[in-house]
Amino acid sequence: MKAIRRFTVRPVLPDPLRPLADLACNLRWSWHDPTRALFESVDPEGVRDADGDPVRALGAIDSGRLAALAADPDFLARLRAAAEDLDRYLTEPRWYQRQPGEPPAAVAYFSPEFGITAALPQYSGGLGILAGDHLKAASDLGVPLIAVGLLYRHGYFRQSLSRDGWQQEHYPVLDPGELPLSLLREPDGGPARVTLALPGGRSLHAHVWVARVGRVPLLLLDSDVEENAPGEREVTDRLYGGGSEHRLLQEMLLGIGGVRALRTYCRLTGTPAPEVFHTNEGHAGFLGLERIRELAEPAADGRPGLDFDAALEAVRAGTVFTTHTPVPAGIDRFDRALVARHLGEDGALPGLDTGRILALGDETPLGGEPGVFNMAAMGLRLARRANGVSTLHGHVSRAMFAGLWPGFDPEELPLTSVTNGVHAPTWTAPEVAALGPEATDRELWEVRRTLRERLVLDVRQRLRASWRQRGAAAAELGWTDSVLDPDVLTIGFARRVPSYKRLTLMLRDKERLRSLLLHPERPVQLVVAGKAHPADEGGKRLVQELVRFADDPRVRHRIVFLPDYGMGMARGLYPGCDVWLNNPLRPLEACGTSGMKAALNGCLNLSVLDGWWDEWFEPDFGWAIPTADGAAALDEERRDDLEAAALYELIERRVAPRFYDRGADGVPADWTAMVRRTLTDLGPKVLADRMVQEYVERLYVPAAEAHRALGPDAARELAAWKARVRAAWPKVSVDHVEVGDDLRDAELGATPAVRVRVALGDLLPEDVEVQVVTGRVDADDRLLSPRTAVLKPAGGPDLDGRHPYTGALSLDHTGPFGCTVRVLPSHPLLSHPAELGLATLPSETTGEGAGVLLR
Repeated sequence: MKAIRRFTVRPVLPDPLRPLADLACNLRWSWHDPTRALFESVDPEGVRDADGDPVRALGAIDSGRLAALAADPDFLARLRAAAEDLDRYLTEPRWYQRQPGEPPAAVAYFSPEFGITAALPQYSGGLGILAGDHLKAASDLGVPLIAVGLLYRHGYFRQSLSRDGWQQEHYPVLDPGELPLSLLREPDGGPARVTLALPGGRSLHAHVWVARVGRVPLLLLDSDVEENAPGEREVTDRLYGGGSEHRLLQEMLLGIGGVRALRTYCRLTGTPAPEVFHTNEGHAGFLGLERIRELAEPAADGRPGLDFDAALEAVRAGTVFTTHTPVPAGIDRFDRALVARHLGEDGALPGLDTGRILALGDETPLGGEPGVFNMAAMGLRLARRANGVSTLHGHVSRAMFAGLWPGFDPEELPLTSVTNGVHAPTWTAPEVAALGPEATDRELWEVRRTLRERLVLDVRQRLRASWRQRGAAAAELGWTDSVLDPDVLTIGFARRVPSYKRLTLMLRDKERLRSLLLHPERPVQLVVAGKAHPADEGGKRLVQELVRFADDPRVRHRIVFLPDYGMGMARGLYPGCDVWLNNPLRPLEACGTSGMKAALNGCLNLSVLDGWWDEWFEPDFGWAIPTADGAAALDEERRDDLEAAALYELIERRVAPRFYDRGADGVPADWTAMVRRTLTDLGPKVLADRMVQEYVERLYVPAAEAHRALGPDAARELAAWKARVRAAWPKVSVDHVEVGDDLRDAELGATPAVRVRVALGDLLPEDVEVQVVTGRVDADDRLLSPRTAVLKPAGGPDLDGRHPYTGALSLDHTGPFGCTVRVLPSHPLLSHPAELGLATLPSETTGEGAGVLLR
């Protein structure tokens, strides 16, 4: 018989053991070794069977064992110490509490996925793992973050392989009662609920589950509630599943429902309302629309709400948007009619102008389609502050979204970068964390060998389990006992499998790869893992190609593919590898944090100069794979041939010899020197603590200050000013430019005068800023690394109404030099000169042309 309903019966702990429940329900255990060790001592076998999850382990523990522990004074002393340590962690002042001024009282962080621990499988890849590390680092630093996401009842899919190597997807059902979660409840004990109106009189209801990530509450909305119709119950069924309308409903629940859940949580717990909202990718972008709706409603004291434009300004002031994709194909896009139907008068946001909503997602300035609603475009328009996730990705993002700020060079746009980081306590092996700076080369080498051996044993176990799933009998799997060798150079490659990450670049020349794997003196072994999206048939074919190569009896002891890549596997994979391989198609890797996790363990990176590696690569940290350029880069086949050949060459001639070149003591001194430099010099750069501190100082604090400055009256004034400027801007022009008297003999250090006359139409001088822009010029007279200086008014308007401005150039470079002038809108409450996307430059017939060239 099959059960018609599933539920979890939680154990009743004896009073002396009650602190175990608090320790189990705070996910700090996932990165706190002493707490994990305590639970392992409760029931080592049970914790292993529960994949390290103490909530599941406690649910299965024998009552006799509980009674024995309750009477064990040594265990109770350890339990008391652990509980006191957690209490100190949750309450003591930390880095954030020591910051000067008034940082935001709370920050809301919205993301479609969170990778906290394998025990809470609500992630698919790098975006979720990054979000999880963001929460953990915020907790360690004391940042008052409140995180918001969705609770997917099937999580992301579990991966296995068919006999012929084809990816199979499985969606196990997750019972929230078996997870480290608690249901948010109203004072009467009933579950707190948020509701969204849907077209046709339908409603989407959701309960709110709370995960405790150290000091950070993570709110997860769950649509699998009895009040919903069957279709609505399935909205949070799985991560990144379903068709367009299903995804739209997920993102509406995340953004609109997430804000409502946040308000409910703050009401019930007394938590301060967030002053800053951080949107992690466009999936959560609808949160800005819900906040506009809130501000448009009349206040409790009867004062009228804000109109759309004023509410938009107030929302933008306190919003931060992070983009993670370097390609337009990675952005969620919906049919405009579908969005209008779900957000209009018969939908979730009645009272808001649907036309204004649709304009926020208009992608035509980006060269997109007029009938499409672009979530990233909306996210950027709803945020004053935006960033990419590495320096290179910042450059790529500014070029990609430049159309939203016409009239400005990409490098001037209000889109900065904060390079991702990873949470060291989560990803660093204890053996590595215990190494001090005084560790000898031999100690480093022995730790690396220990971790490699542990990985080899884990790989053999996982490989046997995979082959059993593929239909192999135990009797035919004896060969798995000799798969990999703990003394062979081990290269790891594990990540999602979109085509641009090039899983199979290593197979470009299979014979050459075999020769590397089977080299008689300097062999190499590869551990590979990765999931293709269920709808990505091309990605599945790449997985199958790799698996079929790894199945070859000639090489299967030197290369393995491990299915079902996730956090549990990753925590052993990064420390156990000697080299971490990354060969994406440059510059399509936004950051690529797997190599950071490897570096924290002394694993050396072998990577294309993309993402974070482009920023921090040094020869002491690893190797850079050369990339094709020019005509070769445009020919996909030739490009991949060249870059694969470069990869083989690096491994054969530089990587392997350095690993195997041993001294008399058996230690490769040059290799351990690179390991040491990676740990001491690169390690501190890749930390999530550094990343979160940058977000606080560069984005959250300025956003909170802007939020406080833009109260209702200021928001109305700024919105009215922007409307007036936009209407008047077509009449703004630069009518005359003079630079110096004779520039033919210009010398270094000279300061020739600049005189400009500007027509402002209906605007006033205080509405604009007139700038001179200078810098070196290239062969096409483009300004390189331009610098700006403000020109000052030089009297009233002339008879034609033109306003004079003056200033001076600073000729601080020799060689080709150029300048131009421009007029920009100016207001004390603007966060960036390009905010309105308005700029006026001289016409080619004005004065001496569009600028002056000094050669």
